[in-house]
Amino acid sequence: MTARFGDVWQRLRRLCGGFRCAPGERDHGVRQKLLVGAVIAIACTAILAMSVIVRSYGDYQRARDNLIGLESFRLILETANLLSAERGPSNSVLGEGVKSEGPLAARLALFRTRSDAALGTLFAMSHSKTTGVVIPAALLTPVRDQLVAARREVDRVAALPPPLRSLADVQSVIENMFQVVDTFQTVIRWKAAQLTISNPDLAGEVLASRMFGELREYGGRLASEIMAPIAVREPQPVKNLAAANQTRGRLIELWNLAGVQGALGLRHPRFAEALRDVEREFFGDGVAMVDALIAEGRKSGDYSMTAEELTNRFVPTLEPLERARKVFLDLTVDELNEVRSKALTMLGGTIGITALFVATLLGLILAAQRFIFNPLLQAHNEVVGLTTAGAVASGRVVQHAPEIRRLFEAISALRDNLAERDSLTQHLRQLAETDGLTGLLNRRMLDLVGENRAGTAGDGRACLILMDIDHFKTINDGYGHLEGDRVLKECVQRVGAMLRASDIFARFGGEEFAILIPDGDFAAAVALAKRVRYVLQTGPFALTSGHELRITASFGVATGHLGRASWPRLIEAADAALYRAKSEGRNRVRVAETIHLVPPMTPLDAEHDQDSGRSLASL
Repeated sequence: MTARFGDVWQRLRRLCGGFRCAPGERDHGVRQKLLVGAVIAIACTAILAMSVIVRSYGDYQRARDNLIGLESFRLILETANLLSAERGPSNSVLGEGVKSEGPLAARLALFRTRSDAALGTLFAMSHSKTTGVVIPAALLTPVRDQLVAARREVDRVAALPPPLRSLADVQSVIENMFQVVDTFQTVIRWKAAQLTISNPDLAGEVLASRMFGELREYGGRLASEIMAPIAVREPQPVKNLAAANQTRGRLIELWNLAGVQGALGLRHPRFAEALRDVEREFFGDGVAMVDALIAEGRKSGDYSMTAEELTNRFVPTLEPLERARKVFLDLTVDELNEVRSKALTMLGGTIGITALFVATLLGLILAAQRFIFNPLLQAHNEVVGLTTAGAVASGRVVQHAPEIRRLFEAISALRDNLAERDSLTQHLRQLAETDGLTGLLNRRMLDLVGENRAGTAGDGRACLILMDIDHFKTINDGYGHLEGDRVLKECVQRVGAMLRASDIFARFGGEEFAILIPDGDFAAAVALAKRVRYVLQTGPFALTSGHELRITASFGVATGHLGRASWPRLIEAADAALYRAKSEGRNRVRVAETIHLVPPMTPLDAEHDQDSGRSLASL
């Protein structure tokens, strides 16, 4: 009996031994899976952390770029101020003459040295990219050339004996100095456009800075407009009085925008004090001084001041204008510095927290391996060992489910983060393809369509209409850019309502628009241009002030093929036709000269011909 029991026991041991693996092999496989899981967890955490770090770095870089851009814009505005200030000593020597060793000559030389140094700095920036700011030398060269020519005229007239200086000579010299600053406006406009395009957050600050710079320029012009008659002791001509009155109106308009409204909402005691100084010293004392001299000049050439005395007394009243601009820029730069510091702090904090989080994760993995997985491996071996007795404890692995669920929650968070990034990328793409003011396609997207699309007509041709609103600058100058923007948007709404779904409507630039008609029906395109011209001409545009404007537009129509090689020629043809429409009196439709298709005259054309006295039958 005992022998029989022993034989059965030996058979059971051999049978169970066939199902067992070496414990070392099982431990190696589980540890390998643990290592893979740890690598996956760290990789997911690193991806999430990098997305946060990249965003924080982007905020810091944007704040830094804003600061660099505004500082370079400040340098350009200060250069414009120095060029404007040079008119002061120039006006003085025109009235009093200049001696090579006299104080007037020394003062003029000092101001010229300052202007040259400022322009030299800008030229240096045009040749070096180390500062991160590059100004095209092609914009600066005309300023330098105009300044040299203007100075040459100042020296020539100042060298003449006072009796030989004519009003025309002195007035011409002053206008040449005006032209220097006017030429430099190209640099200011270029930089302002560059800043607002690359850093839309700076649009308000750039606009306010330009307004304060123009306040200083037109403030100086107010006295310069009447300086020539004072220098030669003659009564004020009507031309000078009209120019002074126009300059005064421009000053009041700028002051209402920049001063009374507090430069787009900036509230600070220093800035408020600077505005009060402008109101008191310039618009009080300085303008009153000019008014008194104008009153004297209306009667005779017997003025209570000489040109030098007017310069010496009037220039100090311009200092509050310069101070207001400086205070505004100082405060704005302080704010940008604060934003940059916060962004840098956020970036450092994000990196530190990320490093701490990764270190903590590694610590948890090591702790889990020591205090959880190793005991589980030991328990696993014991459970396998119990199988020999049939005591199987099932379901213990369910305890791992929460940890696995948290891993997939982290992956889901990563997926949501990438989806958010894709959404932002799509939004940025839309901003890059459309015009921010009108919502139309921009010039870049219109070129892409023209270069990569074929016409749908039988011969593969398409039609292009270029439309330019006539005298739009007078709307901006007379009513302000906000009203001009409203007029542009209203024009877009009216024209868009007349187009088909297949027509492509785009903003070509400024007040110029393009309509691309893919089906190539040239007669229909010309008819459409005439209808649009009539609708714009006959419908008044209401301003927020209650005034109504009547606007007109000029049109150039051309037909041709689309494609990378043909598209530039189609634009050139339509642009040439538009130029002819403007040169022949505006408010008319003209087609490219190479086109011989002549559509019949419509009643709308007949009405325009009666008004303008010129027939469109030539189309």
